[in-house]
Amino acid sequence: MSDRNTNASRALHDGVKRVIDVIASAVGLLITAPITTATAVAVAVSMGRPVLFRQQRPGKDGRIFELVKFRSMREPDATYKSDAERLTRTGRFLRSTSLDELPTLWNVLKGDMSLVGPRPLLVEYLDRYTPEQARRHEVRPGVTGLAQVSGRNAISWEQKLAIDVEYVDNQSFVMDLKVLLRTVSSVLRRDGISAEGEATATLFTGTDPAPGGNHGV
Repeated sequence: MSDRNTNASRALHDGVKRVIDVIASAVGLLITAPITTATAVAVAVSMGRPVLFRQQRPGKDGRIFELVKFRSMREPDATYKSDAERLTRTGRFLRSTSLDELPTLWNVLKGDMSLVGPRPLLVEYLDRYTPEQARRHEVRPGVTGLAQVSGRNAISWEQKLAIDVEYVDNQSFVMDLKVLLRTVSSVLRRDGISAEGEATATLFTGTDPAPGGNHGV
């Protein structure tokens, strides 16, 4: 297939996927409204305000957007310093059930994210990726992704980033459907929520370069 046909096919895929994202996120926001309201009340009662967690994240082509989730941690202070200490009982439940992700449907509706794609990570990671790992930003980030249903935080950063690039190279509607179905199963089993000894995942500090290879730091 020529580059022109490949680009046209990719553009058609991206356009159809965007339509699906808009419809699905709008319907999802309506259907989950009672759960979202109840979750907001639970967060307010257990942790106070703000109810939402907002943070800058890189999206498609590295463009920065504001990710919105339900708050799951106390504010850092002298008593609660580490993420594990700041994570509340309510927050742990929200993360294990992925209820903290409900507000990200607004990010999907706005076009910052897609339902399926590489998870949006920290802005500070941008200059730590190898050129190959940075290819994860060739598509919109997702609420869920291939890496999330392949081990989530229980696998290494190198594995997760390699899987993200695998998704970029092989994305299709069939793959997206499989990821969504596996996401439901993963959430029900509560698999890979945290890295060993961590509240969520360890920080990504960069990949050690192979001899003669590129350095991501």
